[in-house]
Amino acid sequence: MSDDSRDEAEREAVTVVHEPGPNEMRDPVLRAELRKAGVWFGVAAAMALVVLLVQPLLIIFGGLVFASMLDGGVRLIGRVAPLPRWLRLMIVVVLVIAFVAGVFYLTGIQIAEQVGELRERLSDQTSKLTGFIASLGLTPGASDLSGMAQQALGSVGRLTSAVGTVLGAVGSLVMVVTIGLFIAIEPRLYERGLQWMIPMESRDEFAVTLARMARTLRVLLAGRLLGMLFEGVLTWLLLWAGGVPMALLLGIITGILAFIPNIGAFVSGVLMISIGFSAGPDQGFWAIAVYFGVQTFDGYVLIPLVAKRTVDLPPALTLSAQILASTLFGVLGLALADPMVAMIKVALERESERAAKAGAGKDRKSRWKKKAGDAAP
Repeated sequence: MSDDSRDEAEREAVTVVHEPGPNEMRDPVLRAELRKAGVWFGVAAAMALVVLLVQPLLIIFGGLVFASMLDGGVRLIGRVAPLPRWLRLMIVVVLVIAFVAGVFYLTGIQIAEQVGELRERLSDQTSKLTGFIASLGLTPGASDLSGMAQQALGSVGRLTSAVGTVLGAVGSLVMVVTIGLFIAIEPRLYERGLQWMIPMESRDEFAVTLARMARTLRVLLAGRLLGMLFEGVLTWLLLWAGGVPMALLLGIITGILAFIPNIGAFVSGVLMISIGFSAGPDQGFWAIAVYFGVQTFDGYVLIPLVAKRTVDLPPALTLSAQILASTLFGVLGLALADPMVAMIKVALERESERAAKAGAGKDRKSRWKKKAGDAAP
């Protein structure tokens, strides 16, 4: 208030309140409380946006995973051939397309025949298992079956209803591949854009964290692809040597499902053993031996070798994340649960390092001040 206004108020004998009112923000306590409320409101809004936009966010993250695969191949070629990045990326894409097309061209007819046979054998084995359970008096009633079916269908949830259709799955796959290609062509462009969104004083920490995440994702996916190739080829050869039907198809299914740890191995094992026993007890026990042999070698030799160069994810943590992601987000969430947990772990480890450095710096300053105080007369 100016001096003239104050004098005028005194002449008129008007009482003026100088404390801040409830609608003013000059009170530091009020400002602090409003900042806290703003933070919580922002967190709630972010969670709501994640729930509403979960499908596009998963597709974007899937594109990042695919881009990491391509970038790993580009870097591998760059170690032996100093070619431009766009040319190395083109070589990787051509090799991937040639591999997929070659596999389906050479084995397409055999796979198509075996898919129909696999459906028939699984249906026959399911009928036998149901009859065996019914003979024991353990068959659930109609109401129980209805409740189980509703629970199984409801577990996927409204969030992933589009992925349940073939058109939605194909569209999601096309978008994942497209996003991955664009990012792999010019990764520095998107990295620079992300850094622009961070305050300048925090960009150094963000850049280091982002680089570690990218390296971890590349190594994790390289190990995953190596495990898929190993499990698929070895399963095919061993099942073929043991006379198990549809060895090639089972090998391909095992290799594809190896991308999903824990759950993928269980599903492929059930298929493998079911088909083995449909051909006879010898083939069934051979399929059991092949399954446990391949999984044991993969779990105790291959995975530890990969884990030494990347994040070592505890099995219980990975399985819990897969159950949660599959329940909320469906098949796409199940496939991407492992990379998401790895990224979160890298970010937490980096934050822990930063906090440890900050604490060590404070300790050094306090010790220096103490020594300076002791040395002073």
